[in-house]
Amino acid sequence: GVTGTNGKTTTVTLLHRLFREYGCHAGLLSTIVNKVDDEAIPSTHTTPDALELNSLLSRMVQAGCQYAFIEVSSHSIVQNRIAGLTFAGGIFSNITHDHLDYIDDRNGNVMVQNTRAHVHTYSLQRMADYRCRVMEESFQGTLLEINGCPVSTRLVGRFNAYNLTAIYAAAVLCGMPHGDALRLLSTLEAAEGRFQYVSGKGITAIVDYAHTPDALQNVLSAINGMRRQGQTLITVVGCGGDRDTTKRPEMARIAADLSDRLILTSDNPRTEDPGRILDDMEAGLTLEDKSRAVRIPDRRQAIRTAVLMAHEGDIILVAGKGHEKYQDIQGVKHHFDDKEELENILIKD
Repeated sequence: GVTGTNGKTTTVTLLHRLFREYGCHAGLLSTIVNKVDDEAIPSTHTTPDALELNSLLSRMVQAGCQYAFIEVSSHSIVQNRIAGLTFAGGIFSNITHDHLDYIDDRNGNVMVQNTRAHVHTYSLQRMADYRCRVMEESFQGTLLEINGCPVSTRLVGRFNAYNLTAIYAAAVLCGMPHGDALRLLSTLEAAEGRFQYVSGKGITAIVDYAHTPDALQNVLSAINGMRRQGQTLITVVGCGGDRDTTKRPEMARIAADLSDRLILTSDNPRTEDPGRILDDMEAGLTLEDKSRAVRIPDRRQAIRTAVLMAHEGDIILVAGKGHEKYQDIQGVKHHFDDKEELENILIKD
């Protein structure tokens, strides 16, 4: 089971791919899709209800799966969706609003002090059982050193260095030889909607599911750590309706602080007025921030405007929806895909 604010989907998805590549039968339960080996089953929740969850696990057993990698949301724990399950292991990714990664958070050891489980630690900043260092970063990938061994990966950003270290640790603890784990780690590609690229007309566009302040800061920090002098960063971001309103001004502030230009737009407004959501976001901006920001409630138009603003070499981040193929407006789900929109403008136009 993998739990935490961010990183759950990437961690379970890549663990599933790694074990499938190793030749194991394995199941997956994630926000994007559920799988029995390579058979895809649509996903409606991050963690299914108890009946569906056990039904899926039963299908995995019948198919001969030796492993199941499951996203475990905080809601699913509180709502007893995982009641009765005995986990062979658990991974904690980052778990706070302030991006204090589990073992790099000093509270980590306090949280596990009464557990009967064996505790293994992973870290980028201090001594741990599984220690990782970022050696080189680019938009094409990251060179890591995990427990003294170099490994070239296709994933980008320090947040993914944490995810990959957790994946490596889980694989080794499940009995995979460390050399095989490192070799397979180097072949993994990002989960759908997680730091995915679309390039065209000399512009690099990135689609990411970042829909919390923490995740948005991680992605923007990763981009800023790699972009060259003279490259303008344009961020397109919104906040969901009928959800936590307190994060709206914070999301806008983070985007403004870490971008050159900002476009505030709709995410999934659901039953709320999109203009009111943008008002809440705009409340987090200073007068100077507002001079670099525009409001465009229509998400398709916002993405198109970002491309029109960009010059050759510039970078666009479209954040918030990632893998989603719809936009929820007044209870109706309309087809909408950020990556598809960017491809239509940057490649097909």
